[in-house]
Amino acid sequence: MEQNLTYIDLFCGAGGFSLGFEKMGFENLFSLDIEPSFCNTYKANFPSHTLIEKDIFNLANDEIRYILDGKDVDVVIGGPPCQGFSIAGNIGRKFVDDPRNHLFKEFARVVSIVKPKYFVMENVARLYTHNKGETRDEIISVFKELGYQVQCQILNSADFGVPQIRKRVIFIGSRLSDYIKFPEKSINKYKTVKDAIDDFPKLESGQLSDIQNHVAMKHSEQMLTKMSFVNDGGDRYQIPEKLRPLTGDVRKYIRYNSSQPAICITGDMRKVFHYSQNRALTVRELAKLQSFPNDFVFTGSTISQQQQVGNSVPPLMAQAIANTILKIKKHDESIS
Repeated sequence: MEQNLTYIDLFCGAGGFSLGFEKMGFENLFSLDIEPSFCNTYKANFPSHTLIEKDIFNLANDEIRYILDGKDVDVVIGGPPCQGFSIAGNIGRKFVDDPRNHLFKEFARVVSIVKPKYFVMENVARLYTHNKGETRDEIISVFKELGYQVQCQILNSADFGVPQIRKRVIFIGSRLSDYIKFPEKSINKYKTVKDAIDDFPKLESGQLSDIQNHVAMKHSEQMLTKMSFVNDGGDRYQIPEKLRPLTGDVRKYIRYNSSQPAICITGDMRKVFHYSQNRALTVRELAKLQSFPNDFVFTGSTISQQQQVGNSVPPLMAQAIANTILKIKKHDESIS
């Protein structure tokens, strides 16, 4: 009987990346995250997984070997937060040497210890062009020194059925061959916001519901007045000038366009409003825009839940990536 491929999920958060790989039959060896509330959500949805709740910097090499107990690792996945974009390159400092990017180095360290056949690393799209592409090349060179062939590509989650425009750079590395593929667009028509969330019960500001995580934020009367002027797909410039916020992020005080995929979901969507109801989206609705199934439970405070959703790899995109790893593995086996 053919064994399932195994994976490790670093910086797993709530578990969007894990969910996609689970759906394609991969077996989890362990996952890791430092944020307690994120870990609680992960445990609630993946009770059989081994979850390490600590700073990856404190995950010793011997501990990794002990946990694996001699098991082979097929793929390491994860999205290490990288914060050194603004300084790296501007003052002659390399991206990999910026101390704020130590989490990327830790991802590479785990890869060097467990020697998986493949790795998948996800990050924000601007990393691809940062510092005229030198940052991207630095990252690739780190893994090449570890014996991996590496390619990267920007993927858009909407191409895989996620009702959201979310562009991310994906690095795929292989220790077995130079055959590396990326998932191709799998749908002909993008799924819209309305397609995704229109069947949830309507809620007023501050209203509860019987559906897990479908609880409306309570807005101030001032905020409710402002949002009442904004039409489906509209923005702050529909708010009368005397009430309109003069400064701030232009991605705030807008309504989702019901006929298009959502804008990129982040950890704070409190000033982006439902296309037809006077309120921000609930955690459940935001999760649906990230392609989480309705039975995936988010725990902790509401703002923590929003951050868990916003920081996740959309499960449907993760599933498409996992399927591509299976195809790469099948190719490598055919030539071995």
